[in-house]
Amino acid sequence: MRLLFFGPQGAGKGTQAGLLSPHLGVPHISTGDLFHANVADDTPLGREAAAAVNAGELVPDVVTQGMLADRLRQPDAQAGFLLDGFPRNPAQADWLDHWLVGTPGLDAVVLLTAPVDLLIERALRRGRSDDTEESLRRRLAIYRESTQPLLDFYGPLVIPVDGVGPVELIHQQIVAKLASVNPVALAAGH
Repeated sequence: MRLLFFGPQGAGKGTQAGLLSPHLGVPHISTGDLFHANVADDTPLGREAAAAVNAGELVPDVVTQGMLADRLRQPDAQAGFLLDGFPRNPAQADWLDHWLVGTPGLDAVVLLTAPVDLLIERALRRGRSDDTEESLRRRLAIYRESTQPLLDFYGPLVIPVDGVGPVELIHQQIVAKLASVNPVALAAGH
């Protein structure tokens, strides 16, 4: 299966993608992990990403897309993938659509939702130094503003899932909803 995971910070995207990945037998690909790996390996794209971050800027789309293209070419991603943190804007969504031309395309977009106060509580529990209630509320507002066009872009592929409750129950909801999208792939573990 080829899936996108959307949701605000603290919704559980990484947790749920991590649980679903072995179930489907496809890699969980997080753009944050790609950035860290490329920077740690001192790749040319990693150096460009680090330069942008050190200058207080966002990593340019072309750098993110280059890292993702390299990762999607790996053998383990040929049967499918779970993308977490990409796309973040309509230009990246267009790029991904073009990248997937000639493939089966995306099966679904899993949208994890949760109330703002719970998202802030979860994020604050992680204890990151840049996570204050004010900064989290600002990032959540930016997320809502930037994500709505993507949800419109993907339209019928979007599967909303309530991200409130025990992790395993949320996982079961995702599996059940995906079974109606692609039961063969889910049963086969792809």
